[in-house]
Amino acid sequence: MFKKNHIPILIIEDDVFLADLYKTKFELEGFDVYVAYDGEKGLELVSKKKPAVVLLDLILPKINGFVVLENIKKDHKLKDIPIILLTNLSQKADVERGLSLGANDYLIKAHFMPSEVVAKIKDLVKIK
Repeated sequence: MFKKNHIPILIIEDDVFLADLYKTKFELEGFDVYVAYDGEKGLELVSKKKPAVVLLDLILPKINGFVVLENIKKDHKLKDIPIILLTNLSQKADVERGLSLGANDYLIKAHFMPSEVVAKIKDLVKIK
């Protein structure tokens, strides 16, 4: 359980506009937000910050989101961090792959408003 303020979340998203939009939305809801614009930096930050949850795009520069997800889930210190995939990849095979690699949820960007994503994250981390 987390208190409403200072819940660390990591957003790994290469679209700067979208990443900043989500960063602002989460900060307004009391989260401490870290942002990585590529998979390499994302892996570095998840290891360093150990966020309560990771919001992960799949199409990323340097290291794609599937590889980031695999690496997090293989690390015994990080494997229990919930990961929500937020992507435009909507093929059934991509969804199945993401979930089979250990993602907690798979959200298609076009189907969710930022406020809906925030609500899902709040529910996931069980904010008091």
